Amino acid sequence: MNAWGGALLDGLGPWLAASGADVLCLQEVTRTPGLHGWTRFADAGRTLPQRADLLADVRERLPRHEPIFAASDAGPVHDGHGRPHRQRFGVATLVAETLPVAGIRTGFVHGAYAEYRDAWPNDGRPRNALAVRVFDGDAERFVTVVNLHGLRDPRGKGDTPARRAQAERLAALVDGARGDGDLTVVCGDLNLLPDSETFAILGKIGLTDLVGTADTRTSRYPKPLRHASYLLVSDPGAVARFEIAASPEVSDHRALVLDL
Repeated sequence: MNAWGGALLDGLGPWLAASGADVLCLQEVTRTPGLHGWTRFADAGRTLPQRADLLADVRERLPRHEPIFAASDAGPVHDGHGRPHRQRFGVATLVAETLPVAGIRTGFVHGAYAEYRDAWPNDGRPRNALAVRVFDGDAERFVTVVNLHGLRDPRGKGDTPARRAQAERLAALVDGARGDGDLTVVCGDLNLLPDSETFAILGKIGLTDLVGTADTRTSRYPKPLRHASYLLVSDPGAVARFEIAASPEVSDHRALVLDL
């Protein structure tokens, strides 16, 4: 789920604690070492409340999970007193301690790590993906889970050369992270339309999307276009349950819940 920088932490916190997730993939995770509480994020197009250290907030509620955080970029935010701080932004995957982590790989699917001194841009920010390979002892198999926050383009979610390159880099990362025979899951806020060529590119490496044209937004998102988050698997037959959770509303994105 796109955690929206923890803007709805009062609801998100209890949801996280009760989720029962073995592997939890979050996008828009913040990290400001030494600072807690609330900050204010702003770029040319929007201003949002964000937790100073959402990663720490999540760790507090999931103490028996191993957190893995990968920063895509960093830039200025201000605390409640107007003081400036440098905040890291990225994706986080948390793995229950009952699952051995056998491999980790991260890489950029768009751009490269960047630090913004004066202001965050609202276009072309770098994006990364985080792959975690775990061993499922009950099923005696490896499962590779790839967590992604796709390129945001203020002009829309249609296909562009940058998004095509992103899909190709993502496919290469997935293939490099998983082992032969791994059950593979790719999930996240891809910022795409359901007919994007990205799904054909990922289909060539054996991934099938489970979301399609479904609404993945909550009422906190006011725009009419309701497509953003997706989840793909290498073996649809391994899916015991898949839900796009309309409630509770703990972000402007709905959570995608998968049981294998």
